[in-house]
Amino acid sequence: MVRIRLKKFGTKKRPYYRIVVQDSRKPRDGTTIEEIGVYHPIEAADKQVSFNEERAKYWISVGAQPSDTVKKLFSKKSS
Repeated sequence: MVRIRLKKFGTKKRPYYRIVVQDSRKPRDGTTIEEIGVYHPIEAADKQVSFNEERAKYWISVGAQPSDTVKKLFSKKSS
């Protein structure tokens, strides 16, 4: 199954994440199908999340399931 989830980067106590489309059987930091956005939890609230909405909608339409965290990020960005 294909999932939309976070891939961790950064250093200790300074994380940032990429929002990626990935096979659910792959490890978190393994190979990805496509990178569609970024999430910087340390930045100011208006700069934390940015992603390509068209690609996210496409992947959801073809059956990709977003993780719980990614669902929250998508709803935060759209509101």
